[in-house]
Amino acid sequence: MTPLERRARHADLAAQLREHDHLYYDLDEPTISDEEYDRLYRELVDLEKQYPELITPDSPTQRIGATPRTELKAAPHVAPMTSLDNTYSRQELAQFLERVARGLPEGSRPVFSIEPKLDGASIELLYRGGRFVQGITRGDGVVGEDVTDNVRTIRNLPLTIPYQNDLTLRAEVVVFRRDLIALNEERALAGEPLFANTRNLASGSLRLLDPRQVARRRLRVMVWQVLERDFAEDHASSLAKLRELRIPTHGVLELGTNVDEVMHAIDAIEAMKATLEYELDGAVVKVNTYKEQDILGRTAKFPRWAIAYKFKADRAYTRVLGISVQVGRTGVLTPVADLEPVQLAGTTVSRASLHNEDQVARLDVRIGDLVGVEKAGEIIPQIMDVKFEERPYGTEPFVLPRSCPRCGSPAEKPEGEVQIRCTNVECPARVEGSILYFSRRFAMDIDHLGAELIQKLCSLGLVRSIPDLYTLTLDDLLKIERMAEKGSTNVLRSIEASRSRTFDRLLIGLGIEHIGQVIAKQLARKVRSIDELLALHPESLTSELLGVPGIGPKMVQSLATYLADPKNRQNLERFRELHVSVPFEETAPARATEGPLLGKSFCVTGVLSRSRDEIHREIEAAGGDVHTTVKKGTTYLVAGEKVGKSKLTSAEKHGTLVIDEARLRELIEGSEEAAG
Repeated sequence: MTPLERRARHADLAAQLREHDHLYYDLDEPTISDEEYDRLYRELVDLEKQYPELITPDSPTQRIGATPRTELKAAPHVAPMTSLDNTYSRQELAQFLERVARGLPEGSRPVFSIEPKLDGASIELLYRGGRFVQGITRGDGVVGEDVTDNVRTIRNLPLTIPYQNDLTLRAEVVVFRRDLIALNEERALAGEPLFANTRNLASGSLRLLDPRQVARRRLRVMVWQVLERDFAEDHASSLAKLRELRIPTHGVLELGTNVDEVMHAIDAIEAMKATLEYELDGAVVKVNTYKEQDILGRTAKFPRWAIAYKFKADRAYTRVLGISVQVGRTGVLTPVADLEPVQLAGTTVSRASLHNEDQVARLDVRIGDLVGVEKAGEIIPQIMDVKFEERPYGTEPFVLPRSCPRCGSPAEKPEGEVQIRCTNVECPARVEGSILYFSRRFAMDIDHLGAELIQKLCSLGLVRSIPDLYTLTLDDLLKIERMAEKGSTNVLRSIEASRSRTFDRLLIGLGIEHIGQVIAKQLARKVRSIDELLALHPESLTSELLGVPGIGPKMVQSLATYLADPKNRQNLERFRELHVSVPFEETAPARATEGPLLGKSFCVTGVLSRSRDEIHREIEAAGGDVHTTVKKGTTYLVAGEKVGKSKLTSAEKHGTLVIDEARLRELIEGSEEAAG
């Protein structure tokens, strides 16, 4: 490859990756799979590694990989980031509109913009000469913290834009609900504390000292203000122009001239609150033109041209019937409040995590208390307050036990941690949790193997460690109460299918601390199989692995600790003997060039009889293409149970036919009736 060809390929790869980031994070319409994206990214990394002179400041590879810092440095804002006055009252909103009218020249008819009040972490973004140069947290409004390296990891934020003048933006860093759920699911299975809501996740992530950790937090940014008055003539025009530059905004803005129009827009935003992927806690009303904003000015605390209309949080009150203690796969003891069932935000809530001992003490929750429950981020039930005046006589403070409720072993709080852990590595709860984690879709993807079945397998002594799954027989499963032959056969088929998962999936399933989905794939590129992992010497891991992108000292130490345990090595050797997992290969699967599904494309969603990976492989083997989302050109949406509303809405929008698994089978078998 000539120097000119190298530069052309580098520019092409970078452009493709930026476009796919835009499609995924801004439009929510990805056109390639994660595996295909990873292949493009890896090619770019390899090209830059071989030819460092190709690296540019805006290369997608430069988003991730900055070394951890020892501290965050203070940085002044270009202009103060002041707060907004707020109200919950329509009457006070009408008074605000009247004050605005009185503050403008006689005869003025101000136009107001109405947009969502995003519930995330506010930040200032600086572009100079078309390049992103700095990100600063709100701080005290005058001085914040420089988090530029962390902001650079946010993939929906362009690092370069086709605009050469200075641009100073105010934005919100947010996390989508689905990403919070996915992250919390991973953390729960890892025995780590959950994020209470998307706002805490966003603000906490921004201040992490290691940008490599930030890159795994799925942050997004949405701009809501431009400081430069020469950028456009008014606020609405500024946001529209930002979108033309592919700078992400919330994309929701209405205009109104009186209290009825403004309230109508606010009501519309509140109505769409449940359907939006991001969190909002109100609406912001602003005078639209910059000229009128400047005339109105500001008080010592607030701008006179804007106000926040806050939505009331849904909160329900119910009784605490009991407080139980769950034990996770890492031994963490988590107190859980068992509640008298209550309706909240459209669902019935009967349990709420109390997280840890410190949280219980802070709230002073006791059995019998009347407590206020909200859904943090409208997802996780959370106890917010206790009605102490209605506390029953004779209640006692709840104290987390210092022995494991499952096995009776001592429970201790390691130095520097807030969690109390069971010290018995063979605790039944820990073993069951490890098997469940191993079977999850993001790991070895073993269908039909739920928590209840795992508990029965362990209690009967049929499974004592994860490798025992691969020695189960039909006779073993039929010993379990209410296990019929068909269900038992499905379980065995799922276990058998999981033998062919690649080594990176096995690494995830092992549940090694700090080795999640992203790092497992990075590690598998270096260590491709069980044989190669067992060949590593724990004492030499630092020199062998620290050069691998994304792998830091904590991860190396965690892997060394895992490999130094004889029992873990024994399990790995059993996996090898049982032919579990295949070596990691980062090659694209061969596409069929003929078949009954040639020219047709599919998106698969919902709860199905088999894993999605298995269905995807069948579709591709029959000549079809697989889309991760429903988009223009998607022929069929294969829908199982519990299908999300957004997929069905997209199918209707794009004219995509919705079919079930039976119909898909007919298509694969080439039925003329089905094809017609």
